[in-house]
Amino acid sequence: MKFNNRNILLVSFDTGCFALISIVYYILSRFTVDGVDVSDFGLFALNVGILLLLMLMCRFFMGIYFTVWRYTHTPSYLRLILADMVATVLSIGIVYLARIQVSLWLFATIAPLAALMAISARYCYRLRYKKQHQAKAESYSRSSVAIVGAGQMGSYLVNELRNNPNSKYLPVCFIDTDRDKIDKHISGLHVYSPESFAEIVEQFGITEVIVAIASVSGEQLSHFYDFYAKLGCKVKIYDSPNLEDQEDGEKGERIIRQFQIEDLLFRKQISITGSKTAEYYRGKVILVTGGGGSIGSELCRQIAKCEPKKLVIFDIYENNAYEIQQELIRKYGSEFPLEVIIGSVRDRQRLEYIFDLYRPEIVFHAAAHKHVPLMEQSCAEAVKNNVIGTYNTADMAEKYGAKKFILISTDKAVNPTNVMGASKRLCEMVVQCRTDSKTSFAAVRFGNVLGSNGSVIPLFKKQIAEGGPITITDKRIIRYFMLIPEASQLVMQAGAMAKKGELFVLDMGKPVRIYDLAENMIKLSGLIPHVDIEIKEIGLRPGEKLYEELLMKTEDLTKTDNDMIFIEKDHPLTREDMEENLALLQNSVADFEIKGQIDAVKNTIKAIVPTFRDPEEVNVDAEKSEEMKMTVSV
Repeated sequence: MKFNNRNILLVSFDTGCFALISIVYYILSRFTVDGVDVSDFGLFALNVGILLLLMLMCRFFMGIYFTVWRYTHTPSYLRLILADMVATVLSIGIVYLARIQVSLWLFATIAPLAALMAISARYCYRLRYKKQHQAKAESYSRSSVAIVGAGQMGSYLVNELRNNPNSKYLPVCFIDTDRDKIDKHISGLHVYSPESFAEIVEQFGITEVIVAIASVSGEQLSHFYDFYAKLGCKVKIYDSPNLEDQEDGEKGERIIRQFQIEDLLFRKQISITGSKTAEYYRGKVILVTGGGGSIGSELCRQIAKCEPKKLVIFDIYENNAYEIQQELIRKYGSEFPLEVIIGSVRDRQRLEYIFDLYRPEIVFHAAAHKHVPLMEQSCAEAVKNNVIGTYNTADMAEKYGAKKFILISTDKAVNPTNVMGASKRLCEMVVQCRTDSKTSFAAVRFGNVLGSNGSVIPLFKKQIAEGGPITITDKRIIRYFMLIPEASQLVMQAGAMAKKGELFVLDMGKPVRIYDLAENMIKLSGLIPHVDIEIKEIGLRPGEKLYEELLMKTEDLTKTDNDMIFIEKDHPLTREDMEENLALLQNSVADFEIKGQIDAVKNTIKAIVPTFRDPEEVNVDAEKSEEMKMTVSV
């Protein structure tokens, strides 16, 4: 810490105040105080000089001269008092040890008066500064806002808005459900109950509401948004700039931000950094296939936090691979043990080279084609990339001694109605049949992840920005959702648990109606559904069903130590049976490429995956399904 002109000015001011108090004390003492002959000015000056020197030193070491006093609160003033108390005690001790004649009255009078004058001067300066800037702020047009949450965070926000001359918000009241706070005053604002909010909107001219609560669930946020938006107020959050900015369970610098659709859907995210799971991955060589994709890249981010011995990213799409490579280098530096390899899981020779070179201990297999309509038209490609690609990667993991192989699967593999879902079910079967392997194979099954490439959120945002319409396939369609970071961290936890051929299922919560999602995204954009933005049905796509099967059927699941991760009971095929099935698949793909017989591929898939059904069979009775009945609105 270096002194500048402001520091020097403060020290000079404090020294001047101390000198003034000492002179007044000297005059009023009538030249004798408690046995000390203060007519001996040299003795008096020595006593006060020692006190002044130690007071300045203690204030310096306690950071008093490096505090910005116009923004300070009670702790800073208490720190100044503590510094002066320590200085007084040290001064008395030094004077006694040096056998200098001393008067306790001298120290007990001058030190408190000096502290009082220093505190008073700083407080007056803060009040003057605050008054000046409040006057400046009032010259701007400011929106009257109510703060939801009369706790510590709410109080902090109120003070921040008052002290910021550039703020466009004028806090006028608190809203809280705590009966001990209602009708009280906190930070100078009256606390009202939510029930009386409708009455005070017009009274205070409230146009916006800011939610400032430290720990709040997605369900609570959804309630806040619905309640206050219906009363004609814009609803915002005092929170981190981005939901994914959270690391190590903490949030970064808070800002006032718009509601996001993720706020309405999801529980508080988990973090594995510093946990036993993170310790499991520390110091290991880890390979992520499809490492440039939505799930793969987030897995790489989470793995990087765990300090692996080496992280190998394998992907066919060079642009995505390059982006995650540069992101990790920016965050962890060029010394981070990272290798980015371009190649396809279809290419056994390329895979063999990678496994032989790096000898990964853990493999996360996220490489896959995932777009349902495209795979309906290119079913042979789904087989080659998803099924054969998984088989090739699993073979290499076994051959080169990987400890664990974790397949990223999907809820579309449950009673699939399309080629993509059926191909992922086949991938699960490839993994599950290897129970006799030294490598621990497992699959992790979960639903849609928001923000992933091709998901509805980016599509809806783009359509809203273009003025609409938002297109949905059917008003009745529902889906399960999870955030990418949460899904990736749960995959890693399941991977650490994996032993032999388990099929892990993640708790996705309740399904969400896509139509409700579209309406809320329009509202969050400050627009009116069906007035500003149309929502248009375009019909179900090939292979698409109205709902995904319920993952959490308790009679088929076994609990794990994590309340959000379960193991599904399943009866895998033998290796021999699976090899025969794969041979049939490869023959049908070869026939398609020679003769163009697309039905032969689909028929072979249906023969191997007995739960594969036509979507029409499922959709006809969709309204009677348990999944449709438990759908939640957002």
